[in-house]
Amino acid sequence: MEIPSVFLERAVSQFAGLPGIGRKTAMRLVLHLLKREPQDVVTFAQTMQELVENVRYCHICHNLSDETECAICSNPKRDHSTVCVVESIQDVMAIEATQQYNGVYHVLGGIISPMDGIGPQDLEIPSLVQRVDEGTIREVILALAPTMEGDTTCFYIYRKLADHPISITTLARGVAQNDQLHYTDEVTLGRSIVDRRPFTG
Repeated sequence: MEIPSVFLERAVSQFAGLPGIGRKTAMRLVLHLLKREPQDVVTFAQTMQELVENVRYCHICHNLSDETECAICSNPKRDHSTVCVVESIQDVMAIEATQQYNGVYHVLGGIISPMDGIGPQDLEIPSLVQRVDEGTIREVILALAPTMEGDTTCFYIYRKLADHPISITTLARGVAQNDQLHYTDEVTLGRSIVDRRPFTG
């Protein structure tokens, strides 16, 4: 399909670069924006610019934050001796939605996946070990998806932390095999957090 405007083509290409958005959907979104009031579109663009300029990663847990330290890490009411290790920021949001967990988090930014060229060196594992080395952590919960890659990552972290005097636990298997954590319903995920069990490697 030939697009009659260079500017329209550029906008469609930008939207089509987003995950799950094909060119037809991108075209529909761009045409919708063109129907909006100009100020609405300007506000949309400014919001995206502010997102890029102001949202950062917490220097402790690597969660998204408006400040150098996220609201969870800076909250004195949270249990800072318990760290829940997750793959992504979506997993933090999913666990928080259960309201069953009061500790803090550590976002790895992915899982070990040789097929995708992702190794331990590409993840936030050294900073997790450093946090444990500081001596204030009593429990590390390995809350990764129960997939082959998730289990491999759990085992790698377990080996890295095995010599530390801490409890290493994992989610109860209420989460179905091969499920992504942030797609699991809140009740199941909450129960998996509460019923976590020792990780045996």
